[in-house]
Amino acid sequence: MKTTSADIALEFIDRINSHDLALLCGLITEDHVLIDAQGRQFHGKREMERSWRACFEWFPDYSIQVDQAFANGNLAVITGCVMGTYLIHGRLSRENRWKTPSAWQATIRKEEIAEWRVYADNEPIWKIMHEKRYAGGKPVQREPAPFRQALVNHRNAP
Repeated sequence: MKTTSADIALEFIDRINSHDLALLCGLITEDHVLIDAQGRQFHGKREMERSWRACFEWFPDYSIQVDQAFANGNLAVITGCVMGTYLIHGRLSRENRWKTPSAWQATIRKEEIAEWRVYADNEPIWKIMHEKRYAGGKPVQREPAPFRQALVNHRNAP
């Protein structure tokens, strides 16, 4: 049976859900591009490893639940939900849990993910992070560097 683009994208999601960075980065191209829901681009395998590490530090229970997968040539589209809990001071509290409908588009090259594009309403996530991070008007913890600027940009957005 031939491997489809959807099969590869689903394998990538399995690797994301495993939180195993070596496995995860083993399925992306050296020139991989991730385009997040705000349109920011992250380039290259090293940047992706740092970004995923930060994501798993922020959200130790981060996972993707797949509803449907479609393939057309080298493109795959996955729909479902992404969920996690924002870690504060080493604790996972139910009040910091979020879940949001999402879709992902994968461009496959030589059975690896060359581009991963995320479509999601991240507002519930940013709201929790902003409320918890700036409790009492001052930062309560420092986020991992790859995403720190994204949080600052979101807080300052109109």
